[in-house]
Amino acid sequence: MRGNKARSLFLWLCVVALILAGCMADGDKREEETSWTPSEEIPELPAGLDRDSATGIPELNVYDKAEDSLERMDIERYVMGVVAGEMKNDWPVEALKAQSILARTFVLQFCRDRHSKYDGADISTDVTEAQAYDAGSVNDRIRSAVEETRGMAMVWQGTFPHAWFHAHSGGMTELPTVALDYHEEDPPYLKPVQSREPGDAPEDVRHWTASFEEKEVIRACADAGAKVDAIESLTIGEKGASGRAKTLLVNGTEVSAPSFRIQIGANTLKSTLIDSIEVKDHRVVFRGRGFGHGVGMSQWGAYAMAERGDSAEQIIRHYFSDIGIVRLW
Repeated sequence: MRGNKARSLFLWLCVVALILAGCMADGDKREEETSWTPSEEIPELPAGLDRDSATGIPELNVYDKAEDSLERMDIERYVMGVVAGEMKNDWPVEALKAQSILARTFVLQFCRDRHSKYDGADISTDVTEAQAYDAGSVNDRIRSAVEETRGMAMVWQGTFPHAWFHAHSGGMTELPTVALDYHEEDPPYLKPVQSREPGDAPEDVRHWTASFEEKEVIRACADAGAKVDAIESLTIGEKGASGRAKTLLVNGTEVSAPSFRIQIGANTLKSTLIDSIEVKDHRVVFRGRGFGHGVGMSQWGAYAMAERGDSAEQIIRHYFSDIGIVRLW
């Protein structure tokens, strides 16, 4: 009799343990799915952005540079046009979703910290101040990516972080102070990380050659702060962790490499990840890797991660450290 009672008590304890374990597992799963960041760290929307009374989505006055017009639209519609302008609309959905979250974060951070140079606009389609925009290339794939991430943005310590991205890192990302002429302290959420871009990325993105006439280089050097009459030598000065040039030495005079790249033409000198510089016969030839400044998310890296099965959140967390992702509406 006592043996039967002992067995019954043992079985009852096992059942209770299993129930508790199941509850703890469910609780952990719910926390993993929903608690990207504590609710008290969710930032307020930028002042001046009004929500649509029906949808709760903030609205923007967007200056369309191509149309030379000011248009009222909600952020989700704006983000669709940005994703179509910044990423190919046939790319993996998780890469498009990651781009959507970055685009949404970018506009919120812009509206909080900056003012558009266009009267009456919260932001514009001018890439010199904001993001690329192509409403005509929005398709069902992009609509789905934006709708599935509706209201989602990155946060860091109660604020909207810099949501920088670029086309191709050349294998490793870089700090803003190295690659962007950024004159504040490097944000803790941005560190150089390995980026496994796919081998089928375009060859002229993975490896490139840029050749300039001497007079073009002299003009770009002057605009970047180094006035010279001739190019006797041009070498790489200080480098960052990724190998990107932070400075160039023009006849021994230091000039900012990111500033020089902008002045000479950022679509031709595709990055500051420069492998060699040759000065010969009144021409300067650069050879290098990658496309873009190299800070934050690599779009081709996002493509490769999505192809391997990673989610948008995993992609973002690879490129941004200790970041939160929240749904704001």
